[in-house]
Amino acid sequence: MQFIGLAIGFAVLAFVVLLFASRILTGDRWLMGWLRGMFGLSLLAVALVGGLVAYDISTYQEIPQDKPLFTLSVQAQTAQRYQVTILEGAVERTFLLDGDLWQLDARQLKWKGLADLIGLQPGYRLETLNGRFLAIEQQELAQFTEVELARSLYGVDFWYWLRTLQKDLFIVDASALRVNYLPIADGAVYSVNLVPTGLLAKPLNSAAQQALKDWQ
Repeated sequence: MQFIGLAIGFAVLAFVVLLFASRILTGDRWLMGWLRGMFGLSLLAVALVGGLVAYDISTYQEIPQDKPLFTLSVQAQTAQRYQVTILEGAVERTFLLDGDLWQLDARQLKWKGLADLIGLQPGYRLETLNGRFLAIEQQELAQFTEVELARSLYGVDFWYWLRTLQKDLFIVDASALRVNYLPIADGAVYSVNLVPTGLLAKPLNSAAQQALKDWQ
């Protein structure tokens, strides 16, 4: 709910800017002519970007307390092609994935300073799920090796901007999280938790435990 609230705040601010821009552009007096028009259009652009930032923030979720971020379960479809199911809270998503190993990338927004003092909780977003073959030849021919788990609209990516500009706005840190490659096996189930060092995957059943033993 926190990230939905933050998104609503950005959306309201964007709406206020939109109303201001509309008033300027539809005013009876065009004393400033072209400059006034350009200023109004610039405000419209700011309102649009603000709305897209609001949407982008809404795609993040609060980190659950004493629970995994998600569980990942695997069912074989054909040789080295699997149906992978990610259960994230109450949301279940299913994908096809090719390979011998799986890897997952995620993002984290961690509040600091005043934002932390007022009680904002860190949030995360699952980003991509990747499959990898041990044999290079198979990797090149594989069809389902990357699954996009989230998307920012029209390139408005708040987390990416913070990382690229190396800015934290003094209130938020943007960090990358990853589950390094682990074996895929029919029937295997893993849970993934956020720990101080990053994401930690644990086998939840004998199929996953055996796959890890065989791989190591």
